Amino acid sequence: MVKQIDPAAVTLAAQRIQGIANHTPVMTSRTLNQLTGREIYLKCENFQRVGAFKFRGAYHAVSQLSAAQKAAGVVTHSSGNHAQGLALAAQLLGVQATIVMPEDAPAIKKAATAGYGAHIVTCPAFDRDKVCAELMATYGYTLIHPFDNWDIIAGQGTAALELFIEAGDLDLLFVPVGGGGLISGCALAAAQQGAGCRVVGVEPAAGDDAGCSWREKRITTLDAVPNTMADGLRTRAIGERNLAVMTQYVHDMTAVNDTAILETLKFLWQRLKLVVEPSAAVALAPLFTGHYTAPGQRVGVILSGGNADVAALAAYF
Repeated sequence: MVKQIDPAAVTLAAQRIQGIANHTPVMTSRTLNQLTGREIYLKCENFQRVGAFKFRGAYHAVSQLSAAQKAAGVVTHSSGNHAQGLALAAQLLGVQATIVMPEDAPAIKKAATAGYGAHIVTCPAFDRDKVCAELMATYGYTLIHPFDNWDIIAGQGTAALELFIEAGDLDLLFVPVGGGGLISGCALAAAQQGAGCRVVGVEPAAGDDAGCSWREKRITTLDAVPNTMADGLRTRAIGERNLAVMTQYVHDMTAVNDTAILETLKFLWQRLKLVVEPSAAVALAPLFTGHYTAPGQRVGVILSGGNADVAALAAYF
């Protein structure tokens, strides 16, 4: 049994990253409200440092390390956004970061990670845990897991905390789900600040392991990396800490296919002028396409990031 975290940890994390992480804008759209019949508040983490919410948790986690751990350096595995977030956080705190990235990670995310001063090690996606373990054993690095880490979870939840403070009470909060770090943190924020808000996780239909895990109350692992355009959500399983939080604080899980993700992405780019990545569009897709019909008038949506590989996505447009 994993020890649970107190929802107040999100407030503490917000205090620690204040003035360092961007307080991202909350956007609204009359057109979107008319299309969905709801009042939708978009928390735009595409305007966060490194272009994604991941910086919040990464900075919070590294800031809580001991002096000895900081001196030894940190390591993680990531397809891109956590890689960039940890690379910048480590740079700001004077810590050396080594990032294990899958060979097929988007070139734009590899370049950005290197630009923040991190050392990149590439490997097949299935080998990243093993490579991280080998690096830790050899060099004494501290692992900053992309999602299965209490400080990461608390830091990610600050995005939702800011949304509640700015937008007020919400009936529903939609959050994209990959490894579960963002939804875990946002669900904790809702438990503390949300006044009855129902938290809904959204993932690609090609990789619905989190929904299965949440429903069965045990971790379900996919046999292969999900084949979806939402590259930031191509995880095979959520973490133990994430499942513990989700089981207690998440109210519903749903999934959308790539057709719905692309339709929503086009709307965000072309009509709202919000350049987000497909993984961010996932959270809005159930509402935009009418797939999700449960009641709730005032709705928050976490647009998780904006690190879109424009060249790769151009073919879809």
